[in-house]
Amino acid sequence: MRAAEYRRYGAPEVVHVTRLPKPAPAADELLVRVHASTVSVADHRIRSRDVPRGLWPLVASSIGVFRPRHRVLGMEAAGTVEAVGAEVTTFAPGDDVVLLRGSRFGGHAEYVTVREGGTVAKKPEGLSFEEAVAVVFGGTTAVSFFGRAEIGEGTRVLVNGASGAVGTMAVQLAAQRGAVVTGVTSGRNAGLVRSLGATRVIDYETEDFAAGDETWDVIVECVGNAPYTRVADSLAPGGALLLVVTDLVGMLRLKRDARRSGGVVTMSGPVVTGEQLGELLALTASGAIRPVVDRTYELDDIVEAHRYVDTGRKRGAVVVRVP
Repeated sequence: MRAAEYRRYGAPEVVHVTRLPKPAPAADELLVRVHASTVSVADHRIRSRDVPRGLWPLVASSIGVFRPRHRVLGMEAAGTVEAVGAEVTTFAPGDDVVLLRGSRFGGHAEYVTVREGGTVAKKPEGLSFEEAVAVVFGGTTAVSFFGRAEIGEGTRVLVNGASGAVGTMAVQLAAQRGAVVTGVTSGRNAGLVRSLGATRVIDYETEDFAAGDETWDVIVECVGNAPYTRVADSLAPGGALLLVVTDLVGMLRLKRDARRSGGVVTMSGPVVTGEQLGELLALTASGAIRPVVDRTYELDDIVEAHRYVDTGRKRGAVVVRVP
């Protein structure tokens, strides 16, 4: 099969489209013919070893200390089931599915496997493969973190980094639950973030959201520049700080910061199930959630896709088609 492989860490040019053996499904797995994936910030961070300060020694053991353990990136995929293992009962060849492999990666290839009990769901007929895969990385991350916070009618939610893959989904999912959403982004992305459901947009280039007296019930930190020490006074009593991005210092201080806040300070949420992924896709198919696709590349142009993600300027998802 054709796949985008990298054998060493570095710039986008370390990735090459090559041929690798086609995987075979285990007894409890599906073999999926991939039609679309994305190049996410996670792919950028792992490929370039650009992880938050102090975390490389912790993540290196799982991704590879000197060279990549998983040579094909891509945390998610959308495609068609080609074969199933002997124990699989809920999926069949021909089913169109969407899946999240997470830190196992593998989505930048013609074929990938996923456990039947993993994060995999059937794709609604009304969605293209590109639209469906565009909501997976950001949507499942937001769903997971929202599992640690109470978000409902009137909840004041601030999303720092509201125009990225996670931010665009967090804004929409919070607004869909009835929250009053403030998005922090650059001025050029203000219109996009408002269109997704934010009632207010703060341009970080001209205003520091943490400098005033305003507070929020939930702060979703998707950038890495708003640790508890910066936003403590911006968090309402008993509120939740959801650290989608944090460094080693932030990780080590989680329990202390949670005690000080009297609420929730976390860098993780529950594992997203296949059922929850299916609910996210159903919301997307109904129009309640909108896929935000910045650019789309072919697999042969995977290096250009990585280069664009490396700029840090993408809005929503960068999709890769696998013809």
